[in-house]
Amino acid sequence: MKGNANRGAEIAFGSFGIKALKGGFVTARQLEAARIAVTRFMKREGQVWIRVFPDKPITKKPAEVRMGKGKGGLDHWVARIEPGRILFEIEGVDLETAKEALRLSAQKLPMIMKFVVRRDYTE
Repeated sequence: MKGNANRGAEIAFGSFGIKALKGGFVTARQLEAARIAVTRFMKREGQVWIRVFPDKPITKKPAEVRMGKGKGGLDHWVARIEPGRILFEIEGVDLETAKEALRLSAQKLPMIMKFVVRRDYTE
């Protein structure tokens, strides 16, 4: 994928977020693992927004199957991520809690992330 994100590159809902510095694919399982990491650390206080959706189906042929005979069956779903895309946003917690929660979620994702704060954020 070429270029940077045109849409979804600014914080729109929360006060804190994580931004992808590299592009790639994120599976639905990875997104869910990151979401659980955020909500557990925040102890279910505050609010979380997931800004991407896994809408691209990935197919795969079974192991030890000969070539041909058509396309493989659906294996999993992925979300395309461009550099600069915001993946998660949170609101309702302090800066230190937000930073640690999003750091834990970034560890669950397969690309380099950066913690970002809304421009007009005041403590």
